[in-house]
Amino acid sequence: MSRIKRAWVAAIAAIIVFASIPGASAQKRFTIENVLSPAYPFEMVSAKKADRIAWIAYERGMRNVYTAAAPDFKPVRLTINLEDDGNDLTNLRISDDGSTVVFVRGHTPNRDGWIANPTSDPDGSERAIWAMKTAGGRAPRRLAVAASPALSPDGKWVLYTKEGQIYRVPVSASRSVAENGKGEKPLFRAFGNNGNPVWSPDSTRIAFVSNRGDHSLIGIYDLESRKISYLSPGVDRDTSPAWSHDGKRVAFIRRPGLPFGVQVQSGRQPFPGRPPVPVRRATPEEGAQRREIKGLTSATFAGGYTLSLWVGEVDTGHAREVWHNAPGDEGFASIRSIEWAGDNIIFLAEPKNWRHYYSIPVSGSSTEPIDLTPGDGIAEQVGLSSDGQYLYYSTNVGDIDRRHIWKTPTRGGTPVQLTTGDEMETYPAVLASGDKVAILSAAATRPQSVAVMGSSGGKPKIIFPTLKKDFPADQHVVPENVTLTAEDGVKFHNQVFVPKDIKPGERRPAILFTHGGPQRQMLLGYHYRHFYHMAYAINQYFASRGYVVISVNYRSGIGYGKAFRNAEKRGARGNSEYRDVQAAGKYLQGRPDVDPKRIGLWGLSYGGILTAQGLARNSDIFAAGVDIAGVHLWGNSIDPKSVSYQSSSIAAIEKWKSPVLLIHGDDDRNVAFSQTTGLVQLLRAHNVPHELIVFPDDVHDFLLHSRWLTAFNAMDEFFNRHLRSEELR
Repeated sequence: MSRIKRAWVAAIAAIIVFASIPGASAQKRFTIENVLSPAYPFEMVSAKKADRIAWIAYERGMRNVYTAAAPDFKPVRLTINLEDDGNDLTNLRISDDGSTVVFVRGHTPNRDGWIANPTSDPDGSERAIWAMKTAGGRAPRRLAVAASPALSPDGKWVLYTKEGQIYRVPVSASRSVAENGKGEKPLFRAFGNNGNPVWSPDSTRIAFVSNRGDHSLIGIYDLESRKISYLSPGVDRDTSPAWSHDGKRVAFIRRPGLPFGVQVQSGRQPFPGRPPVPVRRATPEEGAQRREIKGLTSATFAGGYTLSLWVGEVDTGHAREVWHNAPGDEGFASIRSIEWAGDNIIFLAEPKNWRHYYSIPVSGSSTEPIDLTPGDGIAEQVGLSSDGQYLYYSTNVGDIDRRHIWKTPTRGGTPVQLTTGDEMETYPAVLASGDKVAILSAAATRPQSVAVMGSSGGKPKIIFPTLKKDFPADQHVVPENVTLTAEDGVKFHNQVFVPKDIKPGERRPAILFTHGGPQRQMLLGYHYRHFYHMAYAINQYFASRGYVVISVNYRSGIGYGKAFRNAEKRGARGNSEYRDVQAAGKYLQGRPDVDPKRIGLWGLSYGGILTAQGLARNSDIFAAGVDIAGVHLWGNSIDPKSVSYQSSSIAAIEKWKSPVLLIHGDDDRNVAFSQTTGLVQLLRAHNVPHELIVFPDDVHDFLLHSRWLTAFNAMDEFFNRHLRSEELR
């Protein structure tokens, strides 16, 4: 056969095979690279005295700061980071006049103080504060090797903490570092572990928290007089200072101090599979002493309450209580931070079934907090008007699987819904003039974008990013909500992606996705958090490849109330959330358009936990899975009778038959890499088919975009081999 004839035969064969694939059409199939290509904006901020916003954008691993200003809000890139170098950009701040932005470049350190270095640069990595002017024209200036910058409202100085003291560094190169006080030395020295610095509105004074062990104080440092004072110092734990708009008063949270300096911590793991942080525990003698002292072991005030809000006069140092929670009311006892808004103090709390924002008058005239964000739904990201009179917030009230923007007076009143429809709006940032608000907006077929809308509502105008022609918006499917019931009667929501071209009678392979957290909620469109934004895109990709896809909002996630989030026997106490995954798997098996023998599942972090459990417990349902940075042993007990062990995937290792692809970065700061090391040894011992990808020097959520592409393409190829019949690959 001639070369030309062989070429024609091959081409005809390829056409025949392609035509035989369910869903094959003349339309070019998009790639993972296509669907992950748009810039993802996050950490948007707005200036208080100018109509200017700024945000960070992640674009194929390149992280840059952008800005836009009235009247046209044309996006301008400020930084020039044009490589996928793995350097995070976070902690974006903007001065009141909008002229200056500061940010942190570099990832967080691990327990050993090691800054993530995903490129394995022999010079290592650093985490530093940088600043630049929004007018552009100048390169950003590196200010200090530090994090958590507190930018002065006038844009001239940045505060940061180091080794229990507070430092100051000038933003402008024209200001000498010596103005900070003889080089890099603390701005002032004070006893205790000092941090959480907050500038006064006029940039002349600094409120801070001075932790003294069994108690903490709210300090005030005056830059002109160089004097330190404290607001009604006592024996309690004072935190979260917040300045009044006129700079004359500071509000703060007060909790009871710890008796006799005994600091007892539980040592609870912050995340399953992560080793407990060493803590100082009470000796038996100290414990006995505490138990003998009536009224102190519960750490309450004389009236039995556990938390109070105070307001202090800065000039006199005198503070007074304006409100305290009711005895035994743990819903308000969990308040972590407060903010001054108009003539009120606002905070997030969950006294009933939903996390809402509440308000207390500074006058102390109210004993009951005012629910600013009522309704059956969670209140999440918020923004304040420049005068503090209005709170803008994102919520799922009235649209449980989406987010919309609402507006309410901070003194209390009737909230007004500003956005409606099938799209999702989050992270409101109110502009200084008060007539517009910037938001992050997403849809089922459009990734997260920066938009500007009227402060009283109206259609948001998208300003960033501009989608390229190769972004496959028209090939996306619109997911539908499907509510299922687990075997124990718990109802849970899911998003189902059905391929556009599925035909009656066809049985397609299916994929089940479980989110991480577990306190997350997947939505009916692109998500506002980065990994889930990517995961949504990948689920769209799988739908385009002909898979029926389900994304499971299992119990212990947010968005459906406290009772759902705090479901009984969840996690290491019985892993009841797996019942939802199992029910979703059986739902897929029962769909007429799904081949019940070709169902896979995948997830990262907590989603990796549930992936491993699905394969171990139900290889009869799940034919293959991709476990990214999952936990496989809860806690440290390997006693087969312990509840935590029985709640772990390795407890069912004898039943694990289905193949698995494991992916993990070995500098993971959330899940110990040993979770994957240990599982691989067991899979080897039990001859379970497994594949492995390890990313040296990378973290939980991979910092290099190239590694996400490697992981997702490997997952695609893995499912292609195990879930698609040979003639359909």
